[in-house]
Amino acid sequence: MSSQDEIISTYDNGVAEFVARFEGLSPTQQWGPVRDLIPVKPGALALDIGAGTGRDAGWLQSLGLDVIAAEPSEAMRREGAYRHAGLRWVDDRLPELSSVHRLGLSFDFILLSAVWMHLRPNERPRAFRKMATLLKPGGVMVLTLRHGPSPPDRPMYDVSLGEVEALARDHGLGVVRVADQADLMGRFEVSWTIICLRLPDDGSMGLPLVRGVILNDSKSATYKLGLLRAVAKVADAAPSLASAAPGEADRVEIPLGLVALNWIRSYLPLVRAQLPQMPKNRGPEGLGFAKAGFRALMALNFAPQDLRLGASFTGERAAAVAAALAESCDTIVNQPVRFTTLPNSTAKVFEPSRRRVNVRGAVELTPEFLAESGTLSVPGTLWRTMLRLGTWIEPVLLAEWTRLTRDYAEHMGVVLAPGQVEANLVWQEPARDTGLARAVAQRVWQAGSPIVCVWSGTRLTRANLDIDHTLPWSAWPCGDLWNLAPSLRDLNQHKKRDRLPTAVALAHAREPMIKWWEQAWEADPALARRFASEARAALPLDGEATPDAIFAGLEWRRLRVQQDQQAPEWAGLHPATSI
Repeated sequence: MSSQDEIISTYDNGVAEFVARFEGLSPTQQWGPVRDLIPVKPGALALDIGAGTGRDAGWLQSLGLDVIAAEPSEAMRREGAYRHAGLRWVDDRLPELSSVHRLGLSFDFILLSAVWMHLRPNERPRAFRKMATLLKPGGVMVLTLRHGPSPPDRPMYDVSLGEVEALARDHGLGVVRVADQADLMGRFEVSWTIICLRLPDDGSMGLPLVRGVILNDSKSATYKLGLLRAVAKVADAAPSLASAAPGEADRVEIPLGLVALNWIRSYLPLVRAQLPQMPKNRGPEGLGFAKAGFRALMALNFAPQDLRLGASFTGERAAAVAAALAESCDTIVNQPVRFTTLPNSTAKVFEPSRRRVNVRGAVELTPEFLAESGTLSVPGTLWRTMLRLGTWIEPVLLAEWTRLTRDYAEHMGVVLAPGQVEANLVWQEPARDTGLARAVAQRVWQAGSPIVCVWSGTRLTRANLDIDHTLPWSAWPCGDLWNLAPSLRDLNQHKKRDRLPTAVALAHAREPMIKWWEQAWEADPALARRFASEARAALPLDGEATPDAIFAGLEWRRLRVQQDQQAPEWAGLHPATSI
């Protein structure tokens, strides 16, 4: 058993004692020395790591912050959920923080109270990096150092201010304040140091790297732009398929097959429209990825939106998709990955791991299938920039892609119509189509089962059924099956409309929504596979794609849409409200 497992076991077994001890302390008194540095503002998001009973997380919530409490002790989480309503709990611990990172969120404030001394010295650099990479620019992190002998039931290691200051320098954080504090439990042999750190708000993160690749790198084709866009689309639509790369480097790995899929979706309309993607070449000639598979996609009239996660193909269409993915993976690895380097360096930005896949028969674009082709390792700074600033990166990237295409055409003597390049660079999402959900509702009714509005609980009829995008299309265009839910037509069109449900409104819809998923998608094996594949790609699931896990992932995705898009919210229906 590791030292951390021993500590967790101690907290689980002695929860009553620890609750009495922790809840008896005053957060206002403890955090008084840094209270003015806590960023209290509308929409501010806080993370309490090692939250214990939730005492401090509850206090931060009372100040107006939206708080996520990370705590590995099940007994403490259970006690905290009982004592402090409204907190979001995550089973997670340092140095990994894997569950928190999988959420794709960034934080205005991070608190680490009475935890640092439990980490072994060799675990601390990784733990600090994990925390630092979760901070927003301008974000604040507060941690405490415990000085004094260790209790016999909880292993502790020596700590020092100098160690934290060195780690802060390595990760670009500044020390804002240091305050010494006596032990609030009255233990004369124990004292504390509170350290407040801030990440400078220079707004850059990985932007210099992105800007350099887009605007400064030499380009003999549009391939570098195609690669950046393909990776950015993974960050936007399927961030849950990213995982921490092995080792201590700040990198994430994403499925190479998914990068290739997004690559094909970008290039299909451009090549079909004979828009040059390198000097002296129009159409598929000369493009390394546009071989037999890609040309078969064109001949079979594939549209980019046909190539979505969860889609399945048989016969010649399956063979075309498999071949086009293999060709694109090879081109990506041998061309833009090979030649995209860090500024003033020969070090590659992306690190590929390519695997050969022998595909025969049907093809289903599941996360597992797309991962079989290998992985692409992306620098953590670049990945976080794409997660947080993707909506600003895309216009700059497309403007440069348009300029390059027009330059190639001009040197070839080809005249392009105004707006022609831009029109073919538009990312083609699946249409806002609720037809499948409506058809499935008819099947459910024919089987004799009732369908209820997820927001009101009202039993629906064919006359008043509407299909709602739970996370509104206007904020995040997603037609995945998990995002479609039955609703009263009047409620959807005149009350909820294009607004994001609040956390409370979504929580009230939990039971009817899960019931709908079971009726609509789980009853059909093909739809169940698509439902699970889409959920695994877009939502931060911890384990199997069960309805309960998918709903929990939906709650986290709602929070990220709220954070990224600042969408207007809908508070749901008060129990006394009539429809």
